[in-house]
Amino acid sequence: MNYLDPLVKEFEKSADLQRAVWMKNYMKGLFPYFGIDTKTRRSIQKDFLIENGLPSREKLFPVLFELWEFSQREFQYFAVDLLMKFEKKFEITDIDKIEKLIINKSWWDSVDGLASSTCGSYFKVYPEQINPITRKWIDSGNIWLQRSSLLFQLKYKNTTNVEILSDYIGQLASSKEFFIRKAIGWILREYSKTNPDWVRNFITKIELSGLSYREATKYI
Repeated sequence: MNYLDPLVKEFEKSADLQRAVWMKNYMKGLFPYFGIDTKTRRSIQKDFLIENGLPSREKLFPVLFELWEFSQREFQYFAVDLLMKFEKKFEITDIDKIEKLIINKSWWDSVDGLASSTCGSYFKVYPEQINPITRKWIDSGNIWLQRSSLLFQLKYKNTTNVEILSDYIGQLASSKEFFIRKAIGWILREYSKTNPDWVRNFITKIELSGLSYREATKYI
């Protein structure tokens, strides 16, 4: 039996067609859903992992890519949650596989977890990879890789590399993309909880979009 078969059956049993329509519409019609709310989905996932265990490290990414192939979005949510359980076991080449997840079936609901938790943890383990990988992402023209280059430091607090942060914001500040402007504001807003003086000073030296500025100054 395929490792994921019990999960598929439980997701199917918990489907709510009315809620599925609402969820699909909320996500701009990009993905079909079973219509399972987050609390219920995570309860199903927990029971599944208790019964079936985590995949081996060797089988992790094959399982993740299989989850990414399913139509219903709940499978991608499980993939993001599952990947977080291996954050202390990352290998240096995993970033290439993580990148594939970021750029496929991309939307904020999958990318933000991959960026702030998965990439954030990966780059703490392999800080020497930050410059070559995130600068490649910034130059890629892919808004989801660019967003990830901003948000991987979202939980870094006083370990935030402000040189990289200010450099990347400077490169992307003129972007017309909503998700880039929102990410700029979000990372500045989050860092303002740790270092409000730095954020106050930074936003006086750079021209931000209205959206980025409103987000950045929410707490200061």
